[in-house]
Parts: sequence; C-alpha cells; structure tokens
Amino acid sequence: MHNIFENLVRPMINGILRFLGLSLILLMVSKSALALENGQPAPAFDLVGVNERVKLSNYTGKVIYVDFWASWCGPCKHSFPWMSEMQVKYGAKGLQIIGINLDSKIEDGQRFLKANPASFVIAFDPTGNTPKAYVVKGMPTSYLIGRDGKIIAQHMGFKDGDKAELEKSIQEALGK
Repeated sequence: MHNIFENLVRPMINGILRFLGLSLILLMVSKSALALENGQPAPAFDLVGVNERVKLSNYTGKVIYVDFWASWCGPCKHSFPWMSEMQVKYGAKGLQIIGINLDSKIEDGQRFLKANPASFVIAFDPTGNTPKAYVVKGMPTSYLIGRDGKIIAQHMGFKDGDKAELEKSIQEALGK
C-alpha cells in the first residue's frame, strides 16, 4: 500500500499541484493582460470622424469620456441623449465626450446617428483596433480619462441607474 502511494498517488498529487500553481500564475498574468488598469495612460487613437480626424492627443488637458458603441446596441441608443446632455452641461468646464463607433461598415454607424443625433465628437473604427487597445469586452463600454491622459474610471453597459454615478465621476474629474 505504501509503495502504491509513493509510486502512483504522490506523483499524481504533485503533478496536480504544479498544474494548479501554473494555472493560477497564468490566470493572474492573463487577467492583467485582459484589462486596462485605472492610472494607466489611455491608449492613443487616430480615427476617421464625421467631419475630421479624431485624435486622442487633440484633447490633451481635457477630461475625456470615451464611449465605444455600435448601431445594433440597444443600451447605446439610450446612452446618446445622456452623453449629449453631459457634453452640453460640462463642455465649457473641460469635458470632451468622444463616441467611437465599432460597426464594420461606417454607413451603419451613420444611419444610427441620423436617428440618434450626438452633441459630441464621433469617430469610426471599422477595423476594431481601438477597442482591442482598450480591451473592450461589451457595449457600450466607456472610459473616463483625466486631464493627465490617464484612465480614471471604466464602465460597461448603460442603464438609467448608472447616470448619477457616471455624472459624479465626471464632476470629480473636472474638479481635479
């Protein structure tokens, strides 16, 4: 019995423990690679806009609310009036909202905008490179970027219950 344990069971247990330890390490590494951390510099972008190129670097010194959206996203439709309201309310205080459309066809995003007008900057990324850089996992996803270009907050989804918390984050960022 002792030989069975030493020859079969113990090596199997040691192998399982090594596997679990390695899995934990890989999970920790992959988790950090799958999400941007608050305090990190926001990834730069240079995209086609409605009227001109939209570059993150053009808004240095402002508080920037970057929102990733698509024409087929129901919550995105509900977020547009709120984002327009925030842009009008806080634009003079240094807020710039940038909505980045992720449809593979720019025309789909433009059609959405006719039905859901925006009072903020719109950019198009049909290649999907920007959401990869920002590690977007669902839509809408927004990032609040401070005047120093670093990420302050992240939010996925949009519902009426989110509005007060999101506005509070904007107000705090503008007050810094």
